[in-house]
Amino acid sequence: MRPFRFLASAGDPVDGRKLGADARRAEAMGYSVLVIPDHLIDQLAPIPAMATIAAATERLRVGTFVLNNDLRHPAVLAQDLATLDLLSGGRLEIGIGGGWRQPEYRAIGLPFEPVALRSARLAEAIAVLDGCFGDGPFSFAGAHYTITDHDGQPKPVQRPRPPLFVGGGGRATLSLAGRTADIVGLAPRLIQTDPTDPRADPRSITLAATAEKIDWVREAAGERFDDLELNVYPTTVPITITDHARAEARSVVDRFRARTGHELTEDEILESPHIFIGSIAGLADKFVALRERLGISSILTGDIDELAGVVELLAGT
Repeated sequence: MRPFRFLASAGDPVDGRKLGADARRAEAMGYSVLVIPDHLIDQLAPIPAMATIAAATERLRVGTFVLNNDLRHPAVLAQDLATLDLLSGGRLEIGIGGGWRQPEYRAIGLPFEPVALRSARLAEAIAVLDGCFGDGPFSFAGAHYTITDHDGQPKPVQRPRPPLFVGGGGRATLSLAGRTADIVGLAPRLIQTDPTDPRADPRSITLAATAEKIDWVREAAGERFDDLELNVYPTTVPITITDHARAEARSVVDRFRARTGHELTEDEILESPHIFIGSIAGLADKFVALRERLGISSILTGDIDELAGVVELLAGT
């Protein structure tokens, strides 16, 4: 089994000294990667933030969780990312997705197109990134991007490219991840702005639904499946450290019922790969069980301090 790798999230608008200090603390605590989200809200922009983190640390890897492909041309993005990998000495991880937060698109006049179109554009963008990172000039003719005899420079330190993270909750995106990614993010199919939306699927946070998603990845990946790293992250409810996990789970069941009309059980809540409720020891046991049952070894914890005790117990084991 793969050793555990823990990711923490940064990105709050702080100055370089504070960001650097937080990054060094994450490195000392045993985190593998400090990631930056990519939204047009009150947060640091990911590219300069990652450069600052890399300059302040020696071993900590830097990444995105995740870049919105629609905000940048992939050939321009490739130069930024290769530069980051070069500056960091090969410590970059690339998380990229098709974009999902509709208000951001509306605010800047960018069309928010159907998910199938955004997913197709993401698939082309990954091909362009790979072409830019490769040796020598390449050309690409797609429905969304056209590249002609372009030799992306500089080249990344990590060859053939820095690790690529692609995640999602639907079969199409997870199949793309299985075919192209190195790290696959397993996400629930929830509509963040409206959980009563008919496209939302509250049951997608369950262990059984996650196992089904992994089957989709396995089918698409074929022989390369064993080389993939599987990631989960907390969502729906805040991380809760408590010695009364079942009582908290009952509360979550009630909130789910009230918001969505769907009925989940306490066990489904406590077993969910996307709900982190329990004591430090209990959550450590849960993550070990997720690795044994589903092969999940990469875990985004949120803020640096939220699951520090679990990271101390499990990081690298």
